[in-house]
Amino acid sequence: MPATANGPGESGAATVLVVAVAGLLLVIGAALGVVTALVADHRRAQSAADLAALAGAAVLARGGAPCQEAGRVASANGATMVACSLRGADVLVEVVVSGPRWRGWAGDPRARARAGPG
Repeated sequence: MPATANGPGESGAATVLVVAVAGLLLVIGAALGVVTALVADHRRAQSAADLAALAGAAVLARGGAPCQEAGRVASANGATMVACSLRGADVLVEVVVSGPRWRGWAGDPRARARAGPG
């Protein structure tokens, strides 16, 4: 290798550094993308739970079957209802949505909501 002003054999050292930094930035960008998707999916789950609980409470006030309506509304909002119960005049709902998958992560965002007159 020819001698340079920086010393013998240092030709191409900046290329290795640039490739390493680019790889690191790529991994950080991918991780931030997964975190962003997880936050968005949790917000979607919370919205579906809120709407399902509100729909169930409205049906309960009219004397209908609140959990059936809550399940329908949760499904219409891209969620699966995993629990529904009544506590007095309140409807309690828990839903789950499919979340991002990355490097073995398999947790799906869950959300709970309560709605009623009180």
